Amino acid sequence: VQLVESGGGLVQAGGSLRLSCAASGFTFNDYAIAWFRQAPGKEREGVSCISTSDESTYYADSVKGRFTISSDGARTTANLQMNNLKPEDTAVYYCAAVGHFYRDAHQCFGYGMDYWGKGTPVTVSS
Repeated sequence: VQLVESGGGLVQAGGSLRLSCAASGFTFNDYAIAWFRQAPGKEREGVSCISTSDESTYYADSVKGRFTISSDGARTTANLQMNNLKPEDTAVYYCAAVGHFYRDAHQCFGYGMDYWGKGTPVTVSS
């Protein structure tokens, strides 16, 4: 069982990236899938979450209106579309998932995650 992130890279401010999180060994049915990020010298922060039980989503204020989280129909991949990127979005982005999640997505950061990916770096140049 593992999560594998992809899609990170270097982009100029104002550009876009699409991160993907692929599940191996399980599916995302009745899971909450979250994206976290950790910038150098800073604490890890929750960025966005989706609850597959009700399709609810949640975004941190810092990314609201710019990032969109989604999960595919097969529940094996979760994506984070990041538009209008800013230098302060530079960080390593991690995908995580918690199972048996039947709540609204805004609650997911209050739960311990069952699985974590190893992260994918995103660098936004000014």
